[in-house]
Amino acid sequence: MSLQKAREYLKNFNKDKDIIQLEESTATVDLAAKALGVIPARIAKTLSFKTDTGCILIVTAGDTKIDNKKYKNFFAQKAKMLSPEEVIEYIGHAIGGVCPFGVKENIDIYCDVSLQRFSTVFPACGSANSAIELTCEELFNISKAKDWIDICKIPEINS
Repeated sequence: MSLQKAREYLKNFNKDKDIIQLEESTATVDLAAKALGVIPARIAKTLSFKTDTGCILIVTAGDTKIDNKKYKNFFAQKAKMLSPEEVIEYIGHAIGGVCPFGVKENIDIYCDVSLQRFSTVFPACGSANSAIELTCEELFNISKAKDWIDICKIPEINS
């Protein structure tokens, strides 16, 4: 089970007991935000993309969208998300619970700078009703991210 894989992984960082399991679904940004009582932007969504050599994961703020031009400039290829079947095959977690913890080997993980607007964020933990609250530094270190990258569009706030 993916939650168990994430739990075992987080145990290495003494964070396994910090996993929040909810009755409500956290399978989407909006559902997770409602269940956790936070704004959607603080949900750290983990997106999976095909690459020439397999796939990568990018953790972004919940209110962002991938900027295709920035993505192509950084990775030198077009952004192409994995299908739900490929997510399970390549990552080991199902859509709704994809996270950067306990994933299959040789997957590069990146964190988008959009997360740095917040002191803490809430990534999933391998299931559609789990999360964990981490600082951005903890998320970066625990996920063993390769780099902070800037490939998202943050929506403009109307004042």
